[in-house]
Amino acid sequence: MERIQSAVTGSDGKTYSITNHITRDWHVGGDGRRHEWLLVWTGDEESGADGAPDPDFLAVVDATRGPTYGKVVNTVTIDSIFANEPHHMQYSWHKGNKVYAGGLLSDTVFVFDVSELPKVTLSGITLPHDTPCGTAPDAFAVLNDGTAYGTWMGGPDVAGPCTYTDGQTRVGNGPAGSPGEVVRLSDDGTVLSEAPAAKAGGEDPRHCPNEPALPEPTCANPHGIAVREDLDRMITSDFVEVRHVVSGQVPDPNIQRKTVRIFDISDRARPKLLNVSYLPDGPRQDNPYTREGLLAMEPAVTHQPHHRGAFAATGMGAVYYTPDIMVDDPEWREVFDDATAFKSIYPENTPTSAADGGSWLALSRDDRFLFHTVMFPGQGSPEPNTHAGMIYTLDVQALLASGADPRCHIDQIRETTEGGDESDCPSLVNAVPIIDRTTGGPHWAALDNFRKGKHGYYRESDRGRRIVSTNFFVSATPLSGNNRVCMTNVSGSGRLSPDTSFRDEHTGERCLNFNRTQWPHGATGAALPHGVLFAVADKDVR
Repeated sequence: MERIQSAVTGSDGKTYSITNHITRDWHVGGDGRRHEWLLVWTGDEESGADGAPDPDFLAVVDATRGPTYGKVVNTVTIDSIFANEPHHMQYSWHKGNKVYAGGLLSDTVFVFDVSELPKVTLSGITLPHDTPCGTAPDAFAVLNDGTAYGTWMGGPDVAGPCTYTDGQTRVGNGPAGSPGEVVRLSDDGTVLSEAPAAKAGGEDPRHCPNEPALPEPTCANPHGIAVREDLDRMITSDFVEVRHVVSGQVPDPNIQRKTVRIFDISDRARPKLLNVSYLPDGPRQDNPYTREGLLAMEPAVTHQPHHRGAFAATGMGAVYYTPDIMVDDPEWREVFDDATAFKSIYPENTPTSAADGGSWLALSRDDRFLFHTVMFPGQGSPEPNTHAGMIYTLDVQALLASGADPRCHIDQIRETTEGGDESDCPSLVNAVPIIDRTTGGPHWAALDNFRKGKHGYYRESDRGRRIVSTNFFVSATPLSGNNRVCMTNVSGSGRLSPDTSFRDEHTGERCLNFNRTQWPHGATGAALPHGVLFAVADKDVR
């Protein structure tokens, strides 16, 4: 075992450190091959036997097919801050990028240098007082210059007015409340700017209640984030006033947000909110708490220069699309319901999609396929199919080819289980169940865009070949999951299949089980995997 410590000085003058615990076989040089790695941002489930907290950690897993596929070769412990609730990192990694990893409950961001994997060093840290106008950091999008935009889903550190970098002021109702913000970070964790996500003058009070109430109501609780630098646009989706997720009590159905925000980022230092869109209700309107547009968790932008559209997925089982994020007032319409994918797996006793926890969303870089994770069958699902989430693929080529005037619209109840009637509607490639006999997963995922090229070096590709997913949500909720990390293969036609060779090194079972007693850093017991990311050491990627 090799222990390598790394430390930085925070803005408070204190020292913050991490420690690598690299297993001996990798300490002496590994197996001589070039490797791809899987990073798993992981929380500790419980305190040690002495009552002291065990550390959260970044697990470094061998993601290269072969004899050590799935082996945890390093755990990088967070030595200075405990109970972070490790949450998301950025959606994809490119050579030279730092890794931005947020602590949802500690209101802290750790910036890691992964250029020498499997070793990791700490490049910087963003502390709660560095972002006074927001709490609960969620997700990150890294720009071409290596800086990152991040979403802070919750309200300011202190209830009342807060002034942002550009001089604007918004009134908030406190931590984990509203409004959230967008933060730009340097690659050492320094805050370059805080930008308001809330619209000046307030938003529609019918759709945007706050608890406690605000003088100017807002739905600004940004969760997911996506950027088109070539178009100077950023899009965020609002999830929920997050304190109510933790408490388990939602006093108003519209505390679950249905809003999507588009920003002008032509001045990278001063994101400017351009518009706020309200996702419309769909044909399932039997319960006000499970309307399709609520819990707008994730957006995904197109990548190709000739496309300007974007998608949004909700925790209520719906996928939405708008053809042009450059227009003043984007029109969003539902184009797919998760129940259609459930039906492909379970033609009898088909689960519902109402509040099914639709989560991670990603579009392949060639704009052909849209991938989506769903945590569990929706409310009122019939037995016996009540404990399996899924990952599915949609072919969206016809929809994108329809240009500025798509016809697809899920507006009939029949279309929720049979797919859209219009010819340009996304077509389901296939869906694979991810069995979870507890209460949540798969929640988060990452798409592997690396392939081996000449002389064994890795290179990036427009086609994702694998998806890794985690079966864990948030520990402070009843939707915990079974703490497994699973791999799914993606064929050239977008078809998914379980990767049966990705197995736990201790049990031999498919998927990595984070409910284990022993880790490279010690016998700290079960752990909670959330954010995942594929990466390669700088020397091995070209």
